[in-house]
Amino acid sequence: DSDLSMRTLSTPSPALIFPPNSPGFQNGRGSSTSSSSVTGETVAMVHSPPPTRLTHPLIRLASKHQKEQASIDRLPDHAMVQIFSFLPTNQLCRCARVCRRWYNLAWDPRLWRTIRLTGETINVDRALKVLTRRLCQDTPNVCLMLETVIVSGCRRLTDRGLYTIAQCCPELRRLEVSGCYNISNEAVFDVVSLCPNLEHLDVSGCSKVTCISLTREASIKLSPLHGKQISIRYLDMTDCFVLEDEGLHTIAAHCTQLTHLYLRRCVRITDEGLRYLMIYCTSIKELSVSDCRFVSDFGMREIAKLESRLRYLSIAHCGRITDVGIRYIAKYCSKLRYLNARGCEGITDHGLEYLAKNCTKLKSLDIGKCPLVSDTGLEFLALNCFNLKRLSLKSCESITGQGLQIVAANCFDLQMLNVQDCEVSVDALRFVKRHCKRCIIEHTNPAFF
Repeated sequence: DSDLSMRTLSTPSPALIFPPNSPGFQNGRGSSTSSSSVTGETVAMVHSPPPTRLTHPLIRLASKHQKEQASIDRLPDHAMVQIFSFLPTNQLCRCARVCRRWYNLAWDPRLWRTIRLTGETINVDRALKVLTRRLCQDTPNVCLMLETVIVSGCRRLTDRGLYTIAQCCPELRRLEVSGCYNISNEAVFDVVSLCPNLEHLDVSGCSKVTCISLTREASIKLSPLHGKQISIRYLDMTDCFVLEDEGLHTIAAHCTQLTHLYLRRCVRITDEGLRYLMIYCTSIKELSVSDCRFVSDFGMREIAKLESRLRYLSIAHCGRITDVGIRYIAKYCSKLRYLNARGCEGITDHGLEYLAKNCTKLKSLDIGKCPLVSDTGLEFLALNCFNLKRLSLKSCESITGQGLQIVAANCFDLQMLNVQDCEVSVDALRFVKRHCKRCIIEHTNPAFF
């Protein structure tokens, strides 16, 4: 009895991780499942405890028969652990309360390399504290097996929750806290300073985060190697509206190993910030500065210094970029595979010609809402970029069916074509469908189906 009570107290309750007042929990009784609106995964709820005694003989006989026929109990331990590996954190904690065997299997260290919590109402700070405390039982105060923490959309996450992760999880490699707008720079600095193996950081939508850096204590301690201590390779700062050039300078100086950087809607970034970035981060493969309205052709000149390393570039709605900036990218970044230039109204057929002739391995191109691009530009594209798979021409006023037919006759691997709000005929759309069998066409022509 004493062992049972200890296990009950030390196992995090699913009610803690998914609070009773959440959707699907009614009258003190939880429904069996509830679909998460953030990730789409099924999250288990808490059942009411079963009756302690069965008084009716028929019920007692049926229960005994079901227990004898329970096939899941016949599975070996390794098979059970494999099944548990597909469960999210909420359900895994619930399974740990079923019986002694399931408790031991559910807390197998191999199952706790990842913690994934979702929901706007969850008390995520408390959940992280309880979970890390349990995972630190064998190695006091340190959780060596935990490598990934995903708490995106948990709006109740505060600096206290990040401090828990920083103090207890030195082997952390991936952290996703997108949409958690209550966290500040100080907590993020603690995580990157105390988790030296962190490679993947998603702070998109965290409006209080203005840069990524080491804490002052860590900077003093590691001063001989300052600037090389943050091993982040993937950084998403989408919708971090307060990020400025100076903050980007700090990020670049500390995160020199960056390969993926997303700065969508960081509206205060200018060409000067990109200059800082190119000085330190020379290994970037994917870069997005979409909706950064102050980025211009001078910024494209800086980005072009990445040369053949750059494979993905998004400059959507950067209205100051023209053919000049596209020429810089085309001339030096010959291995570019993806370009999103939607809404760059200064791009014309001349820029598209230069891009097509120099970036012949282009696979995905979005030039929607570029009114100066016409069938002439599409012809250059079709005669040079035979590997093109995705093409968006949405709201391109100068595009006609003739340009589409040239593309379809040369780019046989085309898989997606967006011609919404374009003046193209039904015959042209049918021509595309005949020549590109696997192509999905997004259109606004009611006569074509």
